[in-house]
Amino acid sequence: MVEKSGNAMLTPGDFVRHPDRPDWGLGQVQSSVGHRVTVNFENAGKRVIDANVIALEPIDGPVDLPRR
Repeated sequence: MVEKSGNAMLTPGDFVRHPDRPDWGLGQVQSSVGHRVTVNFENAGKRVIDANVIALEPIDGPVDLPRR
């Protein structure tokens, strides 16, 4: 399988959304090693995404983080 090109550009600290799981909310990339991207989602916690299967959607521009 070929890695989806958008995920190859992700680096730790980038904000993303999962295209099939909008209920997970905003995610922040923790690491990207090969085709495995670890993302901490606001409503789903830490998830390891297979970049060969899922093309995460990068969030461009400023991100409004919820206050806690």
